[in-house]
Amino acid sequence: MRDGTVLATDVYLPPGVTQAPTVLVRLPYDKNSRYVFFDKIARRFTDRGYAMVVQDVRGKFRSQGPTAPFLYEVEDGYDTIDWIVAQDWSDGAVGMFGDSYYGFTQWAAVVSAHPALKAIVPRVTTYELSGVNSHGVGGFGEPVPWMEGSYYLATHWVDHEAYEYDANYDKRPLTDAFEEAFQAIGARSSSFDSRIPVQADEKGPFDHEHPRDAKPIPVLQTVGWFDNIMIPQMRDVMELESIPQWAAVQYIEAGSFDHENYILDLAPIKGADDHGVDDEALERMLDLYTSQALDFLDVFVRGLKSPDTLPKVRWELGHVGWQTSSQWPPPEATKRSFDLSGLSSAPGAIPGGHLVEAGAGETGEVQWGFDPDNLVPSAVKNSFAFLFDYPDESATGDRGDVLTFTSERLTEPLDLAGPIEVEARVSSTAPTADVFVKLLDVAPDGSAHMIVRGQVHLDDARNISRAHVNLGHTGYRVRPNHALRIHISSSDFPLFVRNSGTDENRWTVLEPRASQQTLHVSADWPARLTVTALPEERNDVS
Repeated sequence: MRDGTVLATDVYLPPGVTQAPTVLVRLPYDKNSRYVFFDKIARRFTDRGYAMVVQDVRGKFRSQGPTAPFLYEVEDGYDTIDWIVAQDWSDGAVGMFGDSYYGFTQWAAVVSAHPALKAIVPRVTTYELSGVNSHGVGGFGEPVPWMEGSYYLATHWVDHEAYEYDANYDKRPLTDAFEEAFQAIGARSSSFDSRIPVQADEKGPFDHEHPRDAKPIPVLQTVGWFDNIMIPQMRDVMELESIPQWAAVQYIEAGSFDHENYILDLAPIKGADDHGVDDEALERMLDLYTSQALDFLDVFVRGLKSPDTLPKVRWELGHVGWQTSSQWPPPEATKRSFDLSGLSSAPGAIPGGHLVEAGAGETGEVQWGFDPDNLVPSAVKNSFAFLFDYPDESATGDRGDVLTFTSERLTEPLDLAGPIEVEARVSSTAPTADVFVKLLDVAPDGSAHMIVRGQVHLDDARNISRAHVNLGHTGYRVRPNHALRIHISSSDFPLFVRNSGTDENRWTVLEPRASQQTLHVSADWPARLTVTALPEERNDVS
């Protein structure tokens, strides 16, 4: 790098080719580990005539330098591309590919504006990743701190290695949950310490220029409907669609998979389908994982085909299959709203209250509780691999601290294709409150599986506050004889940091307090679920 730091880099070359275009991957997860399987991925790229360069980022595994996420990726991305194009085997054209943090490094390279970078394929990521890890993953308003993001900083960004341990989240203050591990390791995570318990005023990765303001290059945004950072990635997508220069070169692929590439059609995952341990399952997964990226890069890095050969949007309708569209949401999609009604029946037992067509709901109030000693348990331990377990969440609706609203069973399929949100008015006996919302698909046997979720923090909760909850986007068929269900609660632990119930910082509070939340519904302020759906005449899509 320009400062003399050496970054560990593997080069895979296509056989019998003197010069080739290059696909660059820059990641912090050990370039040679089975977890990222780049020996197998590289074969697919070299078979298509690409050189593949895979690099441990600064401060991780075999690369030199300090261990600090996000901060060096713009300059290091530029310098790595500069090194590539100077090699005898390079034809001077570079594309990038990869998931999560190695999707973020692609956006950093875009900001670097190296002229050899022709196209990127960021998967299950966001250019706001540096904030997501500490600040949360959803909501139109203030986010709820995301415990998994904090755990990531505390385990992956201590030093050159990566660590895994079971933190005791029952500790108070909650910061102590990580102290024992830091002591055992003999080092701390500076990135964790700069964000928790309070965000420090520090340099950000895009202080000089943000990706949305950079010179646009072709991008294939690859989104997982069940990815735990789907909401911020779809915010990126829609933001870039609003910028004409970016909209012209942005392509979208969105499917029914999660962060770890488990798919809805196989969920919950059985042993022979677990690509995390089964090599044959891995080969099947990688065929799907790389195919669209290779087609995209063939157009914009190699110039083998016209851009007209690519669909602008390729998206999966869960339980049906893959579709194409000229835009997202599809132009024929429309909004459809449901009111939360039957308020007195909402807490304590399924099916709870009712989801009815907008305008048919009742007015009134209903309460639910928040007890820091009896929090609503998270449905999965690891939301990165949500579809691995794909849990039945019907029992959660029987809790007294969860409001449940269920629709009538559908007589026709409901094809969701676009954004989903819930808007309500909420107050609390506490100065602050968190509002968690899940939309579920209730099967004929009564099992309930999550479609989308979102959450928002209310910082003036003693007054009636607008809870506008962004549940992200989806493509999903709710089949006949199934029903929609909404769950509303004030905790989802330990995936999200519990509220303090006071004005105190939730990370450092020693005695969090219980509170009571109230949902206020009036003619002027309905509690409303709004989905985006295809018209019924399109329900024969296949």
